[in-house]
Amino acid sequence: MQRIVPNIWFDHTAAEAAEFYTSAFPDARVVESVHYPTEGLPDFQADMAGEVLTVELEIGGYRLLGINAGAEFRPNPSVSFFVNFDPSRDPDAKQHLDEVWAKLSEGGNALMPLQTYDFSPHYGWIEDRYGVSWQLMLTNPSGEPRPFLVPCLLFTTDVQGRAKEAIGFYTWLFEGEIGTVATYPEGAGDVAGEVMFADFELDGQWFAAMDSAGHTFGFTPGVSLMVSCDGQAELDRLWNELSSVPEAEQCGWCTDKFGLSWQLVPANMAELMSTPGAYDKLMGMKKIEISDFG
Repeated sequence: MQRIVPNIWFDHTAAEAAEFYTSAFPDARVVESVHYPTEGLPDFQADMAGEVLTVELEIGGYRLLGINAGAEFRPNPSVSFFVNFDPSRDPDAKQHLDEVWAKLSEGGNALMPLQTYDFSPHYGWIEDRYGVSWQLMLTNPSGEPRPFLVPCLLFTTDVQGRAKEAIGFYTWLFEGEIGTVATYPEGAGDVAGEVMFADFELDGQWFAAMDSAGHTFGFTPGVSLMVSCDGQAELDRLWNELSSVPEAEQCGWCTDKFGLSWQLVPANMAELMSTPGAYDKLMGMKKIEISDFG
């Protein structure tokens, strides 16, 4: 089971985006859609009554969740997704990469052009029409295999240079492991010695991280990481370590000391949300208290 699920914020377009991604990626499907209540919503959500609230999507077996909300937040390249096309698994990997690139380019913006780089014979970084960033890579078939989809955290602005610290913190908190760590060489200016690329594993899931200078964007709730917690005690433990911005606490959301947004939810959240008045109760919470659902 995938315990940590990236959540992507959409401005009234989550269902549309899910349909777009299922057409863009091989082996992609919509798993489930959940809707807003038809009545009793607060004023700022009144126009969403009965509309899609979340859309669960699978791409290559990897779960993502689209949140259908307003214009408050938009994804940016501080959290992107590596998409690994492996010729040892797919003899047509390069062709499939090109097809996905072409689809994501419709209304999108290339952050790094699709071409040959030192680290990959065929790679490009694209921001799609919804602001979601994808790093498409033709991998080395003789290298260590990685999943098709890997979230990547870019540490920039006021947290530049803290990727190594963050990796240590996250792997400690989730009892994970550190994989590859490559640092910028001497002579690389302000980023010398910082993390050029690293990957790490949390509870069986791979993530990547990089430090980078010269950007104006940083982490926002545009992309958050939702963690399924086994009971209140585990939820409390993670919340106590992750929540570092009290004003960001709402409905199970919190922000850590690096600015990354998390959602800590009980494993039986769907069951809890089926109880009477559950939506109103959730809206009144900061950290989720399971017993308050009755």
